[in-house]
Amino acid sequence: MTLPPAGSPARTVRPLLALSSLLLILLALVALLLRQGADRLQAIPALLIGVGLQASSLVGRRRRRAQLLGDLRQDNG
Repeated sequence: MTLPPAGSPARTVRPLLALSSLLLILLALVALLLRQGADRLQAIPALLIGVGLQASSLVGRRRRRAQLLGDLRQDNG
């Protein structure tokens, strides 16, 4: 498993996507607090998308770490 080169778009876009999903969650929570009644429902899709992106990132990170650990153990053993 290799990392993308230092100047590649993949290396610069991933941190921005992680930050943007956190900001999306924060924005949705603020909207939930500031709106009342039926208008609050409009913030729920943004909240769910942000949480889904974070969960997907967590699963991918765990899978990459597990593969890296397996590769390290295979090389040493």
